[in-house]
Amino acid sequence: MATEIKAPVFPESVADGTIATWHKQPGEAVSRDEVICDIETDKVVLEVVAPADGTIASIIKGEGDTVLSNEVIAQFEEGAVSGAAQTQAVQSEEKVEVAASQTQAGAAPVVERAQAVTDQAPAVRKALTESGIAASDVAGSGRGGRITKEDVANHQTKPAAAPLSVAVGERIEKRVPMTRLRKRVAERLLAATQETAMLTTFNEVNMKPIMEMRAQYKDAFEKRHGARLGFMSFFVKAATEALKRYPAVNASIDGEDIVYHGFYDIGVAVSSERGLVVPVLRDTDRMNYAEVENGIRAYAAKARDGKLGIEDMTGGTFTITNGGTFGSLLSTPILNTPQTAILGMHKIQDRPMAVNGQVEILPMMYLALSYDHRLIDGKEAVGFLVAIKELLEEPARLILDL
Repeated sequence: MATEIKAPVFPESVADGTIATWHKQPGEAVSRDEVICDIETDKVVLEVVAPADGTIASIIKGEGDTVLSNEVIAQFEEGAVSGAAQTQAVQSEEKVEVAASQTQAGAAPVVERAQAVTDQAPAVRKALTESGIAASDVAGSGRGGRITKEDVANHQTKPAAAPLSVAVGERIEKRVPMTRLRKRVAERLLAATQETAMLTTFNEVNMKPIMEMRAQYKDAFEKRHGARLGFMSFFVKAATEALKRYPAVNASIDGEDIVYHGFYDIGVAVSSERGLVVPVLRDTDRMNYAEVENGIRAYAAKARDGKLGIEDMTGGTFTITNGGTFGSLLSTPILNTPQTAILGMHKIQDRPMAVNGQVEILPMMYLALSYDHRLIDGKEAVGFLVAIKELLEEPARLILDL
């Protein structure tokens, strides 16, 4: 008897999703809790798993189709193994035997290669699609022969002969549809520029005190807390303190109302294979430096593996983005609405500075604060950015709450 496989129940902030990949086809045998389908939403990729051992009877929603919350996407036969699945199992056994004989002879295992083709993480599938490389052409170095993103990148860097079918001087174009996340990011960024009175103010900070403190205590810090001491924790804590002093920067606009938040949830922009995502650190006023560092690194790992959940990115009262990791010296970050401000960090660069009438070479960073002028006046915006500058240039102020 066939049972229905349904899309997950989406949160209120997610209207629908798109079938990204079917890992199993009708007639294929599946095991309980095995991932059979990926559904891409505006924010995350959701995995649909098999409810029990059995086979996929039929697929109702194909790849690229839009699905609603809890909508039926396939029919499932519990405990049943179709003729196609039996044939598949026999072929798999034959591949095992061939693989064993080829391995003994020094050849590459067939089964591991076949598994690498079909058992890939969403990030790996995306990398293969964007690069135009067939999974069967990539040798997997992961467990069980699975393909990793590094395998795809290494394959791309290998020298290859020019395709014979392409004439000399011919200009090639590749058209790839936008992912739902990229579409949503584009919509939100465009709306932020059109629907807010966005303005950016700049300042610069001498990073020497923090760099000296970090160099002095990073080993003891890692030994004590099991976390590396980076720069982001200083910026998160400095921003949190500045938000306390300037509540409007931590507020949002809801229609004709101003919502002042009595908590500090700071989003940290992270670049992922699917695009820019902003997971949120909750209650940063209650977190210590190690908790901030561990939280950021955990989110970065989840983003890299495509495992960020909707709950990880929901909410947020303020955002920090670090273009300096890519070499940006100066930029004007775009608001992450409905938030009313975003802090942009940039590259640390040695520059000659006047200090007490003398020229010194100091590691300087430009800071940028984009804000919604409908709510935040220039005086508040500048004061907020100066507060961050002072806290960073005198880290003792952060520790002593001065």
